[in-house]
Amino acid sequence: MSNRKMGPVLRCGVGVASVLALAVATPAVASSAVAPAGPASAFSINASGGDLASPEKKEYAMQLVSSAENSSLDWKAQYSYIEDIGDGRGYTAGIIGFCSGTGDMLELVERYTSANPGNPLAKYLPALRNVDGTDSHAGLGSGFESAWKSAAGTTAFKNAQNSERDRVYFNPSVNQAKSDGLGALGQFVYYDAIVMHGPGNSSDSFGGIRAAAIKKAKPPSQGGNETTYLNAFMDARIVIMKQEEAHADTSRIDTAQRVFLKAGNLDLHTPLKWKVYGDSFEIN
Repeated sequence: MSNRKMGPVLRCGVGVASVLALAVATPAVASSAVAPAGPASAFSINASGGDLASPEKKEYAMQLVSSAENSSLDWKAQYSYIEDIGDGRGYTAGIIGFCSGTGDMLELVERYTSANPGNPLAKYLPALRNVDGTDSHAGLGSGFESAWKSAAGTTAFKNAQNSERDRVYFNPSVNQAKSDGLGALGQFVYYDAIVMHGPGNSSDSFGGIRAAAIKKAKPPSQGGNETTYLNAFMDARIVIMKQEEAHADTSRIDTAQRVFLKAGNLDLHTPLKWKVYGDSFEIN
């Protein structure tokens, strides 16, 4: 897609095991404060308020990510997107950059096929299993690309992509942010990070970035200042981004997330104005 200015911006997910590692077993996450039983709002957003999972703010989050990933606010136009962007992860496709080489595309197609056995992608499951962990197109190619685009024209496959986005990326990151006492902006900062870096506890994953940030500043759930902590998280993420050429442009933080933070907009109230890769965007 020509409007993907940065090439391999997405890291792509790494499957169910990584989600469990993030939500349950990841030391960097599991060692943090955990929201007590009871209404989440009583604890999880005590610092500033705001819930990214609300329909309105979730739409903002999808548009903000799409501005960086697709140079467009029209995230719904990406269901049919599929391309090898040369990042060593095989095909990147769909609304969140599911990758054939990292497991999350395979899991998506498996779940979609379980609910819709006769879909055009079903016959490519053996090939997807074979190329998992590689950048190979063996058994896929133009036929698979066409099948992806065909499936993306159906409500069922769009719903499947939405469901996997939420299960693997959105829900774990937003829930962790709420447990850390962060408002809507902080929840988005976490979500954007897990989209790019993936779940897990390695130094270059979401869990590793969070762990590095907590060494520098405490989150609100541990008595820290929300703005100070979010600056520390962004600093830690930039270090990791600059280690990979495809991620070296940090404008999605510098001229987007930090703009909101410096303005004190911890709840992501509109209007929102930002820039990514020099392009200006606005949500009113």
